Amino acid sequence: MQIELKYFASVREALGLSTEILQVPRNVQSVGDLRAFLQGRGMQWASVLAPERALRTALNHEMCEADTLLVDGAEVAFFPPVTGG
Repeated sequence: MQIELKYFASVREALGLSTEILQVPRNVQSVGDLRAFLQGRGMQWASVLAPERALRTALNHEMCEADTLLVDGAEVAFFPPVTGG
């Protein structure tokens, strides 16, 4: 399965990357699996995508949870929560 990843705001800044195309291993089935897989890329990835970090995730422009299943050709976006007033 191939997906497009997009990183926004502080996630983009920390990783030095805004977008990439990724061939996802068969064992990566959900958004949570994807986040765990990406953490395995190294220390910076593990820090930025750590489970205790508050991050929002969207699948094809819709907010989603960790158990949301990935689909071939999907766009997955990671970004920090937005605050405002």
